Amino acid sequence: MAAGGGDPAASPLKTPSWAVRIRGADGEIAGAGILLTPDQVLTCAHVVDRAEDRLTAEFVGAADHSVPAVPARVDGSAYVPETRDADGDPVGDVALLRLDRPRPVGETVRLHRLSAPGREVRMYGFPYAHNGGIWFRSTVVGGCGRDGQVQLSPVSPGELASPGCSGAGVADSRTGEVIGMVLSGQQDQHGNRFSFMSPAETIARHLPRLKPHIVGPTAVDERLLPAADGASQDLLDEPFAQRLAAWLRDDGSQVKISVVGPGDAARSATLRRAITLADRELRTAVSVDRASLDPPGTVPSAGGHDLAVDASGVSAAEIAERIAERMGLWQHPEDPPLDRIRASRATLNLVVVGVDEAADPLALLDLLDVLRAGGSRLLLVFREDGDCHRRARDRLLVRPGRERRARLVERLREITGPLAQDLHERLAAVVPHGVRPLDSDLVAAHAALAGLLRADDADDADDEDAGGVDRDGVDRGDGDRDGVGRGGVDRDGVGRGDEDREGDGRPDSGRVPGPGLDLARYERLADRAAGRLAKAVAQLDRLRDRRDELAGRLRGYHVLHQHALRGEEDPEVDGLYLRAHALLRARPCDVRAAEAAVDAYTRRVDDHGEGDAR
Repeated sequence: MAAGGGDPAASPLKTPSWAVRIRGADGEIAGAGILLTPDQVLTCAHVVDRAEDRLTAEFVGAADHSVPAVPARVDGSAYVPETRDADGDPVGDVALLRLDRPRPVGETVRLHRLSAPGREVRMYGFPYAHNGGIWFRSTVVGGCGRDGQVQLSPVSPGELASPGCSGAGVADSRTGEVIGMVLSGQQDQHGNRFSFMSPAETIARHLPRLKPHIVGPTAVDERLLPAADGASQDLLDEPFAQRLAAWLRDDGSQVKISVVGPGDAARSATLRRAITLADRELRTAVSVDRASLDPPGTVPSAGGHDLAVDASGVSAAEIAERIAERMGLWQHPEDPPLDRIRASRATLNLVVVGVDEAADPLALLDLLDVLRAGGSRLLLVFREDGDCHRRARDRLLVRPGRERRARLVERLREITGPLAQDLHERLAAVVPHGVRPLDSDLVAAHAALAGLLRADDADDADDEDAGGVDRDGVDRGDGDRDGVGRGGVDRDGVGRGDEDREGDGRPDSGRVPGPGLDLARYERLADRAAGRLAKAVAQLDRLRDRRDELAGRLRGYHVLHQHALRGEEDPEVDGLYLRAHALLRARPCDVRAAEAAVDAYTRRVDDHGEGDAR
């Protein structure tokens, strides 16, 4: 029996015992459900609505291979219909059914809290023509809306959750644990196909009575919860709240470093507020409904983090174990958690408060660097602007930023050098019929490269002039002037370092001002330019191949025609040949014109041959 209890769907060949088929009074399948206790089934509220008053729960995975049918009804007030919030996002759509007769406890399953980004999952539903049930595979894309729902992308186009799948359990393919419930599936106007699920934490928020049947550690350490007396509830550092909310909404920055001193009550309260609002289970309907009353941009998305830990007095090994558990890395428990994390492809959005107060801060930095290198996003909070803070900024922000910038420089040099040369060589060979002009893309790539090289020169001058330290002796809060590591000012979107500081007691003071380079925009520019160059070169190569093919065809016909003439002259045909020959030899060659000329010549030769035959 796995950690979640019951019978997790470990094998795709097995019908899960907890899978429930729900029929309405008309006998039609209304949806699916999950058997959580011997007499309780979790499903979607709209499944209940579709089935009206009379419901029947059918257990397709019963141990004796029968399909017992048990009458069911809504369990008291455990019904949260789907509504729309102020932004039009769906909210709710969960319900709990009570069975008239209980099922064996061995058929039940508990929901499991699990960090889900990028995971492959499976769901067992009952779509049309598959009344006995069928597995659907999907990959978790990420959170969507403000209710904490999660978007799923089908592994193949035919695996979109369709009517009959609503209420189905969503099982993590790696662990087999049921981590959520299917809400719906849809195809948009562009043909994109998505399914949606409500994860265990969101279900727990809507139906608190189910918490005893949900296992796995909660996402937020108790020490990070707001004070019970609510004394700090009205304290808010609005600029800090906006930056926290932006990171928790995934503004593109991979690592954000903040300093929140122990005496800064407003900043501490703002941090706790952001962590709470970003948690699917702690976020309440009141907090969502009041969002329009909060200062603009200060309310983060539900599910903005996967784990928030207080590192004060805790060892790096303990934090690594907590992360591994949250990631579902239970295989090979004899291996150290850091090794399991390093070997895994799983990622998460992690908040660590009190990094410099950990039992072994340097070992914790090693762990955080492994997570960063693996693609996880990190929000790191320090208690003071000291040596540990400076080490973290250099190791997690400055160095990765410079490495990223160096990679971008090399890529832009490749685009503006060898790739551009390949393009020019082909443009010199053939007229680019049907090929998109790339002058503007190359100009933009040259400009981006020049900007990056200027930033490198500026950084070198800074290091030589101040040794990486502001003239007032305070370690810079901006990291690099290119925007990597420069808190709250950078706009590059991906992988940038973002750092908040207290400086002289005012949040974010002590930064070196100045415009930052938009590295993410330059990376998108490089991707676009490289893609268009590759496409253009391929198109031009096809034109060159067609030119060579036409030249061979022309030579062959010319030899045949010369043999047919037996020393006679045909000025008209010779003129057609000379025109086609000249067009094929011209540089750049107009392949379209040459093709027309070769066709004219070969038709005339064919006609001449047919005339001789007659």
